[in-house]
Amino acid sequence: MIVPLTRQKFEQIAPLIASGSQYKYYWGKFSNFLQRLLISVVILAVLLLLRVLLKLNFNLIFVFGVFGAFFWLWYPVFQASIRNSKFRRYKYSGFFRGRVMDWWITEKLIGKQETVNSRGELVVIENREKRINLEIGDKTGFSVEFDAPLRAAHKAIARGQIAEMIVMSNSPDLSSIEEFSNIYIPNRNLWVSDYPFVREDVFAEISIRLGSQQRDQPRRRRRSRPR
Repeated sequence: MIVPLTRQKFEQIAPLIASGSQYKYYWGKFSNFLQRLLISVVILAVLLLLRVLLKLNFNLIFVFGVFGAFFWLWYPVFQASIRNSKFRRYKYSGFFRGRVMDWWITEKLIGKQETVNSRGELVVIENREKRINLEIGDKTGFSVEFDAPLRAAHKAIARGQIAEMIVMSNSPDLSSIEEFSNIYIPNRNLWVSDYPFVREDVFAEISIRLGSQQRDQPRRRRRSRPR
């Protein structure tokens, strides 16, 4: 089942500026922070050198200096906002509710590292990441495959569970789905994702409302039956 969303609701659920969870995603590990901090220091050093050698206007140097000094802080916002804009470029969107058709575990090569063993031989170490793969579909025959880093909480996932996500398209009738968000398993309150695309609070609001509407529909039909 796909329920079309208004553009206003889609922009609420898919923020342009980084949300807290998106900022945390791009903040990364401590090593990522140190890299950004080093870049900030280099920018300040270059600006000071240019100030001395070229006798540039202090106001200009000050503006760029503030910009560079806080590079470590604002760059995750920039990264998330760029990624968000790629999702928001689609004109139409919908809320999809289906079921977990199948799931399986795979490994993905995320990097290689070269080192030398005790005998002086070059050894290549492959860094692999376990990922969970989900096939989500509904009775209409629509289905998508999705993968994300495997987490301990994913052991609660089972075939047949309800699964929800946001789908995106450039077709007004959503006949051709071109992109989709991270996946939510409501009966486990579990998100399956790599990047936290949606605002979870707005998503949950839509999920609860649609669930209530579905539960009310049979009651209305029963009331309308003649005695």
